[in-house]
Amino acid sequence: MNTSKIIKNFHRRLEDLGYKGQIINAKRIPDLRNNMRTLHDQNLIHPSMYEDYKRYFEFEVKTDFPVNSLFTIAKPVPQHRVILTWRGKELPLIIPPTYFYNKKITEEVKGIVGEDLNPEGFNFTYARLPQKTLAVRGGLAEYGRNNISYIQGMGSFYRLTTFYTDFPVEEDNWRELKMMELCNKCSACINNCPTGAISSDRFLLRVERCLTQHNEQPGGIPFPEWIDPSWHNCLVGCLQCQNVCPANKKVKDWTEAGPVFTEEETSLLINNQELDNLPTKLMMKLKKFEFAHYLKVFPRNIRGILKK
Repeated sequence: MNTSKIIKNFHRRLEDLGYKGQIINAKRIPDLRNNMRTLHDQNLIHPSMYEDYKRYFEFEVKTDFPVNSLFTIAKPVPQHRVILTWRGKELPLIIPPTYFYNKKITEEVKGIVGEDLNPEGFNFTYARLPQKTLAVRGGLAEYGRNNISYIQGMGSFYRLTTFYTDFPVEEDNWRELKMMELCNKCSACINNCPTGAISSDRFLLRVERCLTQHNEQPGGIPFPEWIDPSWHNCLVGCLQCQNVCPANKKVKDWTEAGPVFTEEETSLLINNQELDNLPTKLMMKLKKFEFAHYLKVFPRNIRGILKK
């Protein structure tokens, strides 16, 4: 078995696709958990977020093979333009790159990893880990002041997918967390954040002030009164800090067409309908873009946007 050849083929395959990747020694998994605990102990993570993280991330690996390494792949992805129709007018909205095609991208990347590992008898399975931190620690990405991670040539317009594998890795290229040097002389994101979530006096943003954090909540949770409806700029998520970031200069206008919702469909989305109760055409639109997961989020967000 020639492990160096497998690694070389892995990176060459990604380069041919315009993707990037890294292979990290699995001994660093406890470091990811400890990093999260440290941030919590320093009161840099909101308690509710910390509980969410503990429920979601899998630091105690349960696989039927020994986990020796972590394969992470970054795929460049665009933002999408979604059009809502309301009172006879079209309302164009943007959805950031991180909300589209979760399963589709995971399956695609799984196939890429499998091409290199399966023929050699190696095993792998999807990993639920803090992927931004993993990418920055491994040298694949860098953190911006806005807590968004950036990759050279992709900016923040990419999706990360990580797998536990039993592929042996001796090299350890772990590094300390740090901001991009670009951030040292820039305050564009601070100035453009409407909620004041980003500051110059701390490395982490104030999640409890972040608009994305609030508009990812289900419809039963009202927006805080301090959120001005005029601040909403996406159907879900927020791009205010990313749009002005110099690291996104080459990708910020990369936009592809998403679904167009008729006035009847927009009304159904506002009224918090279950997926199975929706007309077939609307249901297929949501499934095509893997939007069904956000059906509980859209009603409140759309109502907030229509108040602008």
